[in-house]
Amino acid sequence: MRHTILVVDDMEVNREILHTIFEQEYDVCVAEDGREAIEVIKEKGDDLSAILLDIVMPHVDGFGVLEFMREHGYMSSIPVLFITSDTSYESKRRGYEMGVSDFISKPFEPDIIIRRVQNLADLYRHKNNLEEIVEQQTKEILEKNEKLGAMNERIINTLGTIVEFRSVESGNHIFRVRSFTEILLRYLIWDFPEYGITEDQAAIISFASVLHDVGKISIPDSVLMKPGKLTDEEFELMKTHTLRGAEVIERVFSDEDPEFQRYCYEIALNHHEKYDGRGYPNRLAGEEIPISAQIVSLADVYDALTSERVYKPPFSYDKAYEMILNGECGQFNPKVMECFRKAKLEFERKAEELK
Repeated sequence: MRHTILVVDDMEVNREILHTIFEQEYDVCVAEDGREAIEVIKEKGDDLSAILLDIVMPHVDGFGVLEFMREHGYMSSIPVLFITSDTSYESKRRGYEMGVSDFISKPFEPDIIIRRVQNLADLYRHKNNLEEIVEQQTKEILEKNEKLGAMNERIINTLGTIVEFRSVESGNHIFRVRSFTEILLRYLIWDFPEYGITEDQAAIISFASVLHDVGKISIPDSVLMKPGKLTDEEFELMKTHTLRGAEVIERVFSDEDPEFQRYCYEIALNHHEKYDGRGYPNRLAGEEIPISAQIVSLADVYDALTSERVYKPPFSYDKAYEMILNGECGQFNPKVMECFRKAKLEFERKAEELK
């Protein structure tokens, strides 16, 4: 396959000389000035293997052509060689600063010109091919990561759903908790930036909330599905689902995504801790409780109140809202409560949508 070069010179004799020098090896396009050269570059684009460019020309000079190429991203893919009798330091300095690859002085020495153009054209062709390979490989890696991410999400959602079905909870419980978590985190980011939660982290926390009750897999059916009130002994056993959940996450997850693993662990272990230190399993208080677990805790409590369970009918949205505000479900972080107040209507719309 023959490659194409562009010769730009306002002197016809120079164009003819250069055309004769290169016609055996290349298809040669010619332009009489910078304005015409720009039109050829627009048409041929990256199909050009090299450009031999005069500096002093009417209408648009060589530097003007370079400026156009730089603005439109051509300088990184097409080598440009200045052909000039001006060998001053200032011309060379300006040319190299603008991305010129080499200078060819007049009068021309055919053997040397051919070799210099060939070397640069081959070098750029190799560089461009490498960039295309890297771009393609990057695209393939991103596609694989997206597929793996989708697969992991399906696995985690499936695991969360299994826990729900075992505990005789609504099949949409995990998706409602996840949605409530997303809503609360949005308000937290807006109103309380001191927590340093980014939008990316909020997405990870919301996804991790799916596994908040994964430890219930270890709880016997006689306790997990009991329709009446648990005895003290049964309640102590139920409380261990937080510890078991943290253990499951430590065993199941690898270190490939430590941030996601950390949030899953924090939430599973701490989503029953209370801001006043009266929760479990470790009676943490205040900001000792990770903010991820604080958010999921409120989302989980709201859904538990507004959903039917084997031991109770659902409360109305207004009643559940009042119970949480009045501290009937334990004390929550005042800042998280402020987010909850602002999110009241969004919670109700989402609960209706995911019934």
